[in-house]
Amino acid sequence: MKQINVIEHQNKYLLISLVVIVIGIVFYFVNGIQLDIQFSGGTRIMIETNSEADSNQAEALVEEALGKSVTAQTQKTNNPGAEDEIIYMLRLDIASEETLTAEERDLVVDIITENFDVKEGGNQEMTSVEPSIGRETLLNGLKAVVIASVLIILYVTWRFSAIHGFAAAITAIIALLHDVVITFALYPVFQFPLGEVFITAALTIIGYSLNDTIVIYDRVRENARLMKKSTLEEIVNTSINQSFTRTINTTVTTLITVVTLYIFASLNNISSLQEFSLPLIVGLIAGLYSSLFIASPLWLKWRKRAMVKKLKDA
Repeated sequence: MKQINVIEHQNKYLLISLVVIVIGIVFYFVNGIQLDIQFSGGTRIMIETNSEADSNQAEALVEEALGKSVTAQTQKTNNPGAEDEIIYMLRLDIASEETLTAEERDLVVDIITENFDVKEGGNQEMTSVEPSIGRETLLNGLKAVVIASVLIILYVTWRFSAIHGFAAAITAIIALLHDVVITFALYPVFQFPLGEVFITAALTIIGYSLNDTIVIYDRVRENARLMKKSTLEEIVNTSINQSFTRTINTTVTTLITVVTLYIFASLNNISSLQEFSLPLIVGLIAGLYSSLFIASPLWLKWRKRAMVKKLKDA
C-alpha cells in the first residue's frame, strides 16, 4: 500500500475539522440548541392521531393557549399487530419552570382534539419532569463525560510514558473532544432536541475513537524503539500508515452495523433508534478521522515544541 504523508498535510486536515466545527457553531447561534425535557424540565404529551398532524400548527395553537415554549413532533411507527397499519403519534414537549397542571394538560388535549384528527380511544401518554431533576440529569451526564476524560488522561499518561504519556493523553482528549463537538453540531444543524441519547452516543463514540488512537500510539512507541535513526515526523507518519488499514476496517465494520440500524429505524419509523444511530454514524466517522489525522500530528507538534523549548533553556 502506498504511504500517505499525513504529517506533510497535517495543517490541511486540521483546517477541515475547524471548518466543520465552525459550521456547527454558526448553526448553534442561528438555530440555538433545543433541550429535551429530560434536561430542561417540563411536560411531554403524546396523542395518537389517525393521520400525520401538522406539527407547526400544533406548536402555534398550544403556545398561544399556554403562553409557554412548545416543541411538536410527529412520529410514525408500524403497528406490530397489523403490518400494514401505521400508528401516528403527535408529541408535544412543553418546557416550563413548573410542570403542567391537570387543567393545563386537559386544555392541551382539548385543543389537539378540536383541531386534528385524533384517534378515538387511541393512546395518550403524559410525562412530567421537574426542572430541577432535568438540570440534575444534564449535570450528571456532563459529569460522566468529565470523569471518563480524567480516567483516560491518567491511563494514557501511564500506558505511554515511553513517548511522554501526558502529551499523548492531552492530544487524545483533544481528538475525542473534536469527535463529540462534531457530533453535537448535528443538533443545531438539524434542530434535534438534546437529551440523554446524546450523552449515551458521546460516551460510545469516545470509547471507539480512543481505541483507534491508542493503537496508533502503540505503533509510535514501538517504532520509536525500532527506528532510532529516523526523525519524529518519519516515526509518526510510518505509525499512522501501519495502522491505516486496520483502523479503517474496524470502523467500517462497526459502521455497517450502525447504518443498518439507522435504515431499519427509518423504514419502521422508530424515532428513538434514529436519534441514537445517526449521531453514532457521524461520531464514528469523526473518530476515524481524528485518530488518523488529528491525534498523532498534534502529539508531534507538542513534542517538537517541547524539544525546541528544552534546547532554548539549555
